[in-house]
Amino acid sequence: MSHQTIRIETDARGIATLWLARPDKHNALSAQMIDELTEAAGRLGADTGVRAVILAAEGKSFCAGGDLAWMQEQMTADAATRSAGAQALAGMLNALNELPKPLIGRVHGNAFGGGIGMMAVCDVAIGVHGATFGLTETKLGLIPATIGPYVLARMGEDKARRVFMSSRLFDAAEAERLNLLAGVVDPEDLDAAVEDEVLPYLQTAPKAVAAAKRLARDLGPRIDAEVIARSIDALTGVWEDDEAPEGIAAFFAKRKPRWQG
Repeated sequence: MSHQTIRIETDARGIATLWLARPDKHNALSAQMIDELTEAAGRLGADTGVRAVILAAEGKSFCAGGDLAWMQEQMTADAATRSAGAQALAGMLNALNELPKPLIGRVHGNAFGGGIGMMAVCDVAIGVHGATFGLTETKLGLIPATIGPYVLARMGEDKARRVFMSSRLFDAAEAERLNLLAGVVDPEDLDAAVEDEVLPYLQTAPKAVAAAKRLARDLGPRIDAEVIARSIDALTGVWEDDEAPEGIAAFFAKRKPRWQG
């Protein structure tokens, strides 16, 4: 498959780097990127030569979340199209979450909304001082729906509720306290910190790693077909409401939505 929104590099050791490659859009998750990430997760997972995967991004931002132009299209589409769009997003997140390889997040810049979900599906994520984070959906009349199961699993409900509904921005130090980041380093030290996470896997048995990761997921918070379906229904529900169209229209018009007075 020819990729337009991502790229994959694999070194001689079998360490693959999966790059989000829409830097001009701050790596917002478009329909095409969602499809390409799903395909890449399947291909990397099946590649016996790949020992671990680094999730990285080009440009200034790690991931700005869902592409708002794509979401606006979903809101004006018929019910079947809306459902398919939400299912595609949920399927991509699940494919990365269940990737049978270690997935290490290289979070070099800001992450908002769905970008937090991309961090949460990583087995470990390392970020940098100076990056800003936030679950900013409610400011736009949306909710962190399809990413919700992964964010709650990573943070725990008590920590998640501090930032899940408020759209409040927070820094890398707080992201570490919220358990989104396993470590925070200066930007010039990021690659070395990610390498430190990768190196142990070169000494492990690949099938055992995959089995151990699967067991951790089985024993951890439940994220099954029923939970994912509920998250899809939650997303399509807000797409059908009046607040999300108003919030996204206000964003593109560079004006305040009605709930901001």
